[in-house]
Amino acid sequence: MTMARRLGRALVLGIALVAALPAIATAAPAPQYHLGGSGGPDLGPNVTVFDPSMPVTQIQAALDAASTQQVDNEMGTQRVAFLFKPGTYGTATQPLQIKVGYYTEIAGLGASPNDVVINGKIETYNRCLEGGGTSNCLALVNFWRTVSNLSLNINATGQDACRATANFWAVSQAASVRRVNVTGGGLSLMDYCTAGPQYASGGFIADSKLPSVTNGSQQQWLIRNSEVAGWSNGVWNQVFSGVVGAPAETGFPNPPYTTLDTTPASREKSYLFVDSHGKYNVRVPSVQHNSKGVTWANGMTPGRTVPLSDFFVAKPSDPVWLINAELALGRNLLLTPGVYNVAQSIHVFRPDTVILGLGHATLTADHGAIPLDIANVPGVIVAGVTFDAGAQKSPVVLRVGREHGIGFSSAGDPTTLSDVYFRVGGPHVGSADTALEVNSDNVIIDNTWVWRADHGVENLTDTQRWNTNIGRVGAVINGDHVTATGMFVEHFQTYNTVWNGNDGTTIMYQNELPYDPPTQADWMNGKVLGYGGYKVGDKVKTHHLYGAGVYVFNQNNTTIHTANGFEAPNRPGVQLHHIMTVNLSAGTIDHVVNGVGGPADTTKVGQPVFVTDYP
Repeated sequence: MTMARRLGRALVLGIALVAALPAIATAAPAPQYHLGGSGGPDLGPNVTVFDPSMPVTQIQAALDAASTQQVDNEMGTQRVAFLFKPGTYGTATQPLQIKVGYYTEIAGLGASPNDVVINGKIETYNRCLEGGGTSNCLALVNFWRTVSNLSLNINATGQDACRATANFWAVSQAASVRRVNVTGGGLSLMDYCTAGPQYASGGFIADSKLPSVTNGSQQQWLIRNSEVAGWSNGVWNQVFSGVVGAPAETGFPNPPYTTLDTTPASREKSYLFVDSHGKYNVRVPSVQHNSKGVTWANGMTPGRTVPLSDFFVAKPSDPVWLINAELALGRNLLLTPGVYNVAQSIHVFRPDTVILGLGHATLTADHGAIPLDIANVPGVIVAGVTFDAGAQKSPVVLRVGREHGIGFSSAGDPTTLSDVYFRVGGPHVGSADTALEVNSDNVIIDNTWVWRADHGVENLTDTQRWNTNIGRVGAVINGDHVTATGMFVEHFQTYNTVWNGNDGTTIMYQNELPYDPPTQADWMNGKVLGYGGYKVGDKVKTHHLYGAGVYVFNQNNTTIHTANGFEAPNRPGVQLHHIMTVNLSAGTIDHVVNGVGGPADTTKVGQPVFVTDYP
């Protein structure tokens, strides 16, 4: 969800919300603990590594300083990562209180989540955007942050009565929780301790063991291959895939749950860890098929270990030619936190190459380049990387394989994109024909947000944005046997997602149509009114979509119509399960899919129109 909704959707969740449970001071710069001075590899000035022997007060001061810097830094260039070596942090009387802001990564360095224990809280609260930071409080713009690979023993000592009731993770897109074991209290995915409206929408949890979860105002959510002690409620659609303890799928949309007993294909995100000898490595998990529960229940996650010495550790100042030379020599790539301007493509030709970003490392297209171009080879890993379009139009921002190119793939070793995010506009003007193009077969897309910005530092009117931030198509999937788990695609100027490959599967899809078409003539597909938010190609024989929503909010011209939220060939092998459209207060979607389902118009703002199964 995005900034414009603060005004345009004042009634949406007031209608849809199921009732849930009952400013940080500026700090002086805190000491930073960097690997370069501790005998470890140099991960750059934006990575801080903590050791359990360090005083809690100093760790807390460093985290507080980062929170103060990043809490409102939505379009900034600062990127930070805080890594915890194996051990225990915080105590019963002096817990760590970690507030996670923009472009911040909090991660354990253990081989297992149980190797790093945080006594305290790891939280994201609503942003209060009006009244001097006291009103219009919501989580709809809490993007770009991550927590992973640790155990959290919730301890609210020192917090007020409301804050002590749960660990709050109030986020929307591009904010993942992975490999986390939470004990000692409840988890809330909304922040009910601030003034309203307290909206939140769109999140992702994987490979985690959780207590009872309060979903609250979260409109759509995916939790995959995890364990939950309970799940309280839902708004429009909550999707569970391979989750032990997931609520049953009964009577959809009451309750609004989509539940798959197992995940057809998955591969957990690669992660940095320190072994028993103090050496730094990257663990690359193995692919799983028809799996359920966490990967670390019986020890280390199955997979392969790659020593960090096999990586080129890049800084934003490193030229692309040097990165390409290191990749050509057979090395993998670790991107330290920062913004990398890429005027020529980074090329990946070798199977099983790992590209791992820390602290939301960002590749920005320059001079119309394709920032990352991957050949038709199997097993490539891209994890924790954000891609930005530049002012000069790029044909593609990330390309996986060449269409009609020569190559090979493997279901047993799929190329995998984990926590890979895209922006066209936002921090600066952006332009791209297509953001994500997947031409290779056997690819897993695991949590992506593909976003043509509806707000940003450009300070454009909607009509100016339509003519300046050019993003024609969000995601094009041409490869066969591609699986997407957690796919968020928003605001593109024609189709948001086009799926042309056979035997594709999407588990949880969330889309908003563009806010800014100036006229109906600007939003026409030939003689058809607009473009569906998700299109399955006309020649596709088999496709499965589970738990999907398309939202309309044509704030620039409220008279605009879109014929269908979804478009798909009507044949038995193409199955759309639990799909919906919803009006957020402007414009109209005439039908859910192919003329089926009533209109999502302003007579039912915030009330989804559901189709349980199509055809």
